[in-house]
Amino acid sequence: MSLLSRLRTLVHRKLVLPGVTGWYRRVHGMDLGRGVRISRGARLDRTNPRGIHIGDFTAVTSGAAILTHDFVNRRHEPVRIGRNCFIGYGAVVLPGVSIGDSVIVTANSVVGRDVPANTVVMGNPARVVEHNIVTGPWGIRLDKGNSAPVLP
Repeated sequence: MSLLSRLRTLVHRKLVLPGVTGWYRRVHGMDLGRGVRISRGARLDRTNPRGIHIGDFTAVTSGAAILTHDFVNRRHEPVRIGRNCFIGYGAVVLPGVSIGDSVIVTANSVVGRDVPANTVVMGNPARVVEHNIVTGPWGIRLDKGNSAPVLP
């Protein structure tokens, strides 16, 4: 790994990540676990921010939307996302959904129902396509030969 790459990684871990999650915790009152990574391009609902609960070492990528309110039906319901999950690019998690631990939500999926633990979901509406998966921090698949990342 080049010196520039290592420097960029260090700055990202020490300055950017704590700033984004710290802002969501302190200013908006969201319940974010330890080691949560939220992309700057992710859209977390600020209408009902206290309804967002994300477990330890979960990653929410750019373009993903986590909604806790439905304006048309006048609903404000919490969203719960478990530990070691990965929410893919452009995925939408609708109000009132609970996502279990070690779940991967693929890109552009729309999650409208509860998702059991240790699964991969995809599509619109999102459906379970794989069971009994094993993930490590930030939803990295460990059952496909990957090694667990070093935790900060």
